[in-house]
Amino acid sequence: MKSVAVVGASGAVGAVMIRLLEERQFPLSTIKFLASGRSAGKTVQFRGESYPIEPLTPEAFADVDIVLSSTPASVSREFSPIAAQAGAVVVDNSSAFRMDPHVPLVVPEVNPHDVAKHHGIIANPNCSTIQMVVALKPLHDAFRVRRVVVSTYQSVSGAGEKGLYELQTQTAAQVAGEPLPSPSKFAHPIAFNCIPQIDDFLPNGYTKEEMKMVNETRKIMGDETIDVCPTCIRVPVLYSHSESILVETEEPITPAAARDVWSRAPGLIVLDDPDLKLYPLPAAAAHRDEVFVGRIRQDLKRPNGLLFWCVSDNLRKGAATNAIQIAEELLKLNPVGA
Repeated sequence: MKSVAVVGASGAVGAVMIRLLEERQFPLSTIKFLASGRSAGKTVQFRGESYPIEPLTPEAFADVDIVLSSTPASVSREFSPIAAQAGAVVVDNSSAFRMDPHVPLVVPEVNPHDVAKHHGIIANPNCSTIQMVVALKPLHDAFRVRRVVVSTYQSVSGAGEKGLYELQTQTAAQVAGEPLPSPSKFAHPIAFNCIPQIDDFLPNGYTKEEMKMVNETRKIMGDETIDVCPTCIRVPVLYSHSESILVETEEPITPAAARDVWSRAPGLIVLDDPDLKLYPLPAAAAHRDEVFVGRIRQDLKRPNGLLFWCVSDNLRKGAATNAIQIAEELLKLNPVGA
């Protein structure tokens, strides 16, 4: 049995990690919940018992085997190496180590073999990248993906509890005919609005979020030649990210062929029946672990082009579920009782 620590236990992703450890009956001998000093002293319910949230300190990692961490990158840069030096394997949900060449960046449906390459830290990719590569991997294996043009429609829960609060309070004010509270988490009011900016802008005109999709996709897929052209948009949706994707492949591709390879792909569900108005919806994907694809259609001019719509719960598969799946891959390398 393994000893587990959840870091960032009081946050939105941390709360889902805790719930998933219960749902998936993750085998563990002991568990502890860690967070910043302002959350220390609060309690967490887990498997019918109440646990205190302990302060995040270097000493907290003694005798811990697996750390599931969801903190800001600055906190992870400080504490994840400490946990690894103490003998734990850290599954880190921040951006701190994703592009470190010595740290595996893993989506278990795509590159589970990379888990074995860890040196104490395994990076969990960005939420928008995770769902996209789950859909791209079967196409890449069958038809060789050369170019991806993606526009994301990302829910406010991707910005944590503060993002959810901002949408809810602004919506309530708008409906009541009251002045909207000033935005603090987003650059502009998010209620009844779309904001074509997620994270800071870079000198090349792209945002950090968009460049994460470019660089992380290539690393996870193991192919630096894949061309990714992203635009990331925040939308007034509580849970689940949606993506409109145009993929261009080396080999000719048809909707029927794509449906066929997707039907056999792990972690992916095809919802694609225009007559029934059946296609993925963020509201329906919320609280699910799968990636959903639909609106599958041929590029009007190119036999090597395919368009589709991709939806997944960003707090689950886009963060917590993927992290737990990585921990489950770790158990396969070092089974319970070993």
